[in-house]
Amino acid sequence: MPAPRLREHLARLYPQHRIVAISELAPDAGATKDATAKAAGYGRPVEIVLEDASGNTVELVWRVASANEFGHDRRADRAEGALLAYDDFAAIPQHVRAVDVGAIRTTGELVSLRDWDELYLVTEYARGTIYAEDLRRIARDGAGDRDLARVDVLAGYLAELHTRIDAPVRYRRAIRDLVGHGEGIFGIVDGYPLDVDGARPERLHAIERRCVEWRWRLREHESRLARTHGDFHPFNVLFDGDRLAVLDASRGTCGDPADDITAMAVNYVLFALGTRGAWAHLGPLWQRFWSAYEQARPDPSLRAVAPPFFAWRALVVCNPRFYPKLDEHGRDALLRLAERALDTGHLEPRWADELFA
Repeated sequence: MPAPRLREHLARLYPQHRIVAISELAPDAGATKDATAKAAGYGRPVEIVLEDASGNTVELVWRVASANEFGHDRRADRAEGALLAYDDFAAIPQHVRAVDVGAIRTTGELVSLRDWDELYLVTEYARGTIYAEDLRRIARDGAGDRDLARVDVLAGYLAELHTRIDAPVRYRRAIRDLVGHGEGIFGIVDGYPLDVDGARPERLHAIERRCVEWRWRLREHESRLARTHGDFHPFNVLFDGDRLAVLDASRGTCGDPADDITAMAVNYVLFALGTRGAWAHLGPLWQRFWSAYEQARPDPSLRAVAPPFFAWRALVVCNPRFYPKLDEHGRDALLRLAERALDTGHLEPRWADELFA
């Protein structure tokens, strides 16, 4: 039923009217009970009838989306649907008009967003230096004891973060997003220009096909669902001395731990590709990161499920929209490593050494 303070909100929208009737609408109120009847929708709409002093009526429908496994499990999904509906309804001829869109406060108060332009986010400020600066320095000058210790901190942080979650539907959502989301494999591939040396359309197409096949293989691993950061790369990690801070957690903060591991790990290879001889410095960190995580949180299946996640991150860093200075040799090397993992059925960290032999 409607929010308790909806009456107050409607009084502001329609100050000369009063509510005279409220009734819940079934998902398929007009259907007969046969094979075509619709059993469920995305929420239970409610019809509200208003009347002014002259007896003129206004009929409205109150809608609040409900959580479900069809891409509406996150609050952000449901907010997106409401905002998109408000924009879309006005663009379609003869469509019912959207009168208002808004949010319900925890106090029950309704806050209108119908005059909104863009949503905003305010966060605290984290002091420190992004880990990418460490990787650039290490590629050039070599690693010291602090650099080795920071690898252990990163691996240990993820080992503690990756606590198990029992929600198979959310794991399937994470794997679906890995492949089909606009920020996932399909979206990243679509963002490539057609003339990228080392990543021509036919090569990207072949990688994409492999990853679609991997989606069905990963569906068997629903018990792997864990709390994750979702975008754990060197530009979202800061160090202030020995203190670690992280930025921009995303993708619902749950998925496969391989997501976070490969998001960070691919960068040890990436940063080495830009400087001659840098793998001698970054290669040991790449190996240490994998082994430190596996020691802190034993995961016998990690390398077996990692290939499509590594392929996704390789596709990201090979896309010239993100790293325009990566040359054809570097792009080819990273994609070869991803292709080998996809085809072999697991990812062996030692394979990266062969790229620099």
